[in-house]
Amino acid sequence: MDEHTQLLLDRATRLVEAAKTAGADAADAVTVRSRSRAVTVRNGAVEGTDASESDDMSLRVFVGQRVASVSAAASADATALAERAVAMARVSPVDPYAGLADPDRLARDWPDLDLYDATEVSAAQLTEDALATEAAALGVEGVTKSSGGSASAGLAGFVLVTSHGFSGAYQGTRFGRSVAVIAGEGTAMERDYEFSSRTHFADLEAPEAIGRKAGERTVRRLNPRRMPTGRVTAVLDPRVARSMLGHLSGAINGAAVARKSTFLHNAMGEAIANPAVTVIDDPKRPRGAGSRLFDGEGVAAEPLTMVEDGVLKQWFLSTALGRELGLQTNGRGVRSGTQVNAGSTNLSLEPGPRTPRDLIGDVGTGFYVTEVFGQGVNLVTGEYSRGASGFWIEKGELTHPVSEVTIAGNLRDMFKAMIPASDIDRNFATAAPTLVIEAMTLAGT
Repeated sequence: MDEHTQLLLDRATRLVEAAKTAGADAADAVTVRSRSRAVTVRNGAVEGTDASESDDMSLRVFVGQRVASVSAAASADATALAERAVAMARVSPVDPYAGLADPDRLARDWPDLDLYDATEVSAAQLTEDALATEAAALGVEGVTKSSGGSASAGLAGFVLVTSHGFSGAYQGTRFGRSVAVIAGEGTAMERDYEFSSRTHFADLEAPEAIGRKAGERTVRRLNPRRMPTGRVTAVLDPRVARSMLGHLSGAINGAAVARKSTFLHNAMGEAIANPAVTVIDDPKRPRGAGSRLFDGEGVAAEPLTMVEDGVLKQWFLSTALGRELGLQTNGRGVRSGTQVNAGSTNLSLEPGPRTPRDLIGDVGTGFYVTEVFGQGVNLVTGEYSRGASGFWIEKGELTHPVSEVTIAGNLRDMFKAMIPASDIDRNFATAAPTLVIEAMTLAGT
């Protein structure tokens, strides 16, 4: 543990002690450490250089079944902050589910997940990487202008101390490169992008590879067509497939279940997806974008199978949500400001045995979706309707680009028709392979 992290841990400890002195029955304190540096470029020139750092602290106190939270900079006066929080709790409404996590659920072991890379990346290096990424994209024939390139490096740390004996800290790094470019002119312009984000600097894709992919994707979108309205088999590119997994994650979140604001609120133990679908949430993946040693309440976070062979097995639960639903937390508590919600860590829809090319070959005629937009997803009813673009599939091959269409269905039916390919990229916190979904509605001309 470095000196700065130890300092934050000591401050959190003092804050919890101050809360107890002020009259709290229980308390926990969190300090979030953030360091970031980024360079943006456009058309071969530096557009901006940003650097930020902060240490933010929050205190949650319990007086009986009443709870209150306050936040401040880590340098704030512990006594004054604790007294304010306790005074707020005393006049708060009773929350029957409020409280710290049960002591027997707290994490005790600290596995080495290799989440921290000590590589110091200078502003000059970030500038060089951003310019090289943009130059590679602009070098693709047909690309006409840049929407901008960037390179970044950051560190995030998390410190948690509770009044019932938990004390822990960890930190992780994140590095990134990205670029977006435009092809065509006037009303015939198309735009696309590519990026790479990794825990370790050496694992990033090369600037030249990122730029080339962005340029080629953009040029391929030129001269799109609209297609006639009808029923189609949709093949979702992994970029779109990840959003589908995000919808599933929201639908099985304990908060949505408790409030009955998800169409899956009473589906535990039922088949909600194709038997080919298994979804795993793994907080202990080495170098994982969503990995963590413990959750936002200090609970040990173990890998969970959320959906197994299409059957729903778990909700995402924090301590309070578990109590509200008559269950125990499964270590998915997430700090969000002064609140504790529930959420995923490294969530993956596990790959199937067949390659995307094989599955597309079986489709015959269909729609390969590379981008969706709009907010037409209703988790209460499962209704799904979003604008889309991509490529038409004819005789098992991608042909001309398609845009200005809408794809629609119901998530219940979509999950049950979903067939995963073999091409998962686990570098994302939400990872999914190419997905094939039969019998979707395409609204076009």
